[in-house]
Amino acid sequence: MALTGLQIQKLLPKTNCRECGANTCMAFAMKLAAKKAEIAQCPYASPEAVRVLGAVSEPPVRAISLGSGRTLKLGEETVLYRHEKTFFHQTAIAVNITDTEPAAVIEEKLAAIRDYRLERVGETFRIDMAAVTQRGADVNGFAALAKRAWETTGRPLVLRSEKPSALNAAAEAVKGSRSVLAAATPETLDELHISAERNGHILAVTAPDLNNLFLCSSRLRGTGFNDILLQFQTSSLAEQFQTNSAIRRAALKDSVRPLGYPFLRFLQHTDDLLEIAAGAITEINKYGGICVLPVFDPALIATLMTTRLNIYTDPQKPIQVEPRVYAIGEPHPASPVFVTTNFSLTYFIVSGEIENSGTSGWLVVPDCDGMSVLTAWAAGKFSGASIAKFVKEVGFENQVSTREIIIPGYVAQISGELEESLHGWKVLVGPQDAADIESFVKMQRKKYNID
Repeated sequence: MALTGLQIQKLLPKTNCRECGANTCMAFAMKLAAKKAEIAQCPYASPEAVRVLGAVSEPPVRAISLGSGRTLKLGEETVLYRHEKTFFHQTAIAVNITDTEPAAVIEEKLAAIRDYRLERVGETFRIDMAAVTQRGADVNGFAALAKRAWETTGRPLVLRSEKPSALNAAAEAVKGSRSVLAAATPETLDELHISAERNGHILAVTAPDLNNLFLCSSRLRGTGFNDILLQFQTSSLAEQFQTNSAIRRAALKDSVRPLGYPFLRFLQHTDDLLEIAAGAITEINKYGGICVLPVFDPALIATLMTTRLNIYTDPQKPIQVEPRVYAIGEPHPASPVFVTTNFSLTYFIVSGEIENSGTSGWLVVPDCDGMSVLTAWAAGKFSGASIAKFVKEVGFENQVSTREIIIPGYVAQISGELEESLHGWKVLVGPQDAADIESFVKMQRKKYNID
């Protein structure tokens, strides 16, 4: 039964000691009610409060943190669909390396994992993890490769082997990295549990069917160990979709605690990149925790990271850039002045088209709560008065000698208001589509003395 914040607060010590990380016991109670905290964080909770609130406050999907700084977060989701609230901890993308590959190929892959960067809408994305799979028979060689991967990439690892002895050796070699051991079966569960706990790692569990997987997870929970990932054994894309969906629904809607953990998925190696992409996108869309790619392909990874960005962007809080005046290229005081909103996608498209036009200019970006041009105008966030107020507040008039400002063609109706609010300025109505900025600038080339 769910308890409200007020009901939970009555069971707390009411000392407001802040040792739990919240400012007051009431604030902590609200976190417990939202399943964003656990009663164990309160050092003065009574045995009765622990008993009553322990199960109530436990998140439906357990939070798992990886890496030496515990900065990579998985799980802790509370909704099935992003539009219900939002998703918080995105699917981690890993690239697999096997110990039977040539040394030169391994070094090349490790360097690629370490150095990969993708910049999109003002953010820089990197590969989250490296996976190291044992195919050979050399236990010490596998452990050495794991250590090499950790030292080279600085990323937490997914260590995969069918031999507990190999996983034990690798777990010891990368102790402190807070990586993943994959995967414990019903037969190897107890041995690998000891290794994971002793070396501070996460333990992935797997089984031929969901019933045995449930039993494995339950056994670990019974010991108090909760650093668990679930690795399903499925044979098709449809089964992958169905299994992920059914297990997440059981955790969120039916409170099946042994299934309330993030998922681990290894994609099968194939020469068909579209097949790999389909499996990875399904995992990202349907609650994946860690998705391990069998190959390193920059185009594939860029596609997956863009998809992931779309899924894990809060639909109620669009990605936005800092409101200010941006210099595009190397503008001078007489360079053209454009204006747009601070929605990231709009900003990067407009700034890119200005740069592609071969000219330098100023881009005025007022605060529009991250909305696009038409949405911001309809909401009253992008008006002549608000643009003029922003230009004056940042002192932009003192930076330039030009007194012409170019507004998006879709909001031509604000031109009169802007001229009234921004005395001495002339408003030019630019193109409706950013793609036409280049031709618009060419028409203005003589006016701005551009060679």
